Amino acid sequence: MTGRDSALPRRRAGERARTIGRWALGGMLAFAGTAHLTFQRQEFQAQVPEWIPLDADAVVLASGVVEIALGVALVALPRHRRLIGAATAAFFVGVFPGNIAQYVEGTDAFGLDTDRARLIRLFFQPLLVGWALWAGEVLPRRGAQRPEHPGSGS
Repeated sequence: MTGRDSALPRRRAGERARTIGRWALGGMLAFAGTAHLTFQRQEFQAQVPEWIPLDADAVVLASGVVEIALGVALVALPRHRRLIGAATAAFFVGVFPGNIAQYVEGTDAFGLDTDRARLIRLFFQPLLVGWALWAGEVLPRRGAQRPEHPGSGS
């Protein structure tokens, strides 16, 4: 077995892990989006910062629809996983100010009723961004060769 052949099982295991990660993130997003539209609607409204010049309920409904769409797309459109992974990461970055506002303003929601709990939550948002980038294969695999660009002189 050559070195190249021995890397094949590792590559396949990595692909399976990313697929599972993409499906898990997609399921989580679809569930969270459904929660936005139904049983946790008021909790999510409490998270919309007052400085956003839009109706809090409209923001919650729109973000719920986006979460459901991203979640379904992560699972149903694997050929577009890089684009959807990048869009999902951008969504997580876009809603981060709401998490910061919840901490700064001391807003209780989702059982986060202490400053410490709200602060700890802030550290999970970068993990979600990384998860979206990894599962969507936006981040290159370790040891993967980057494709050459035409006209790069190589």
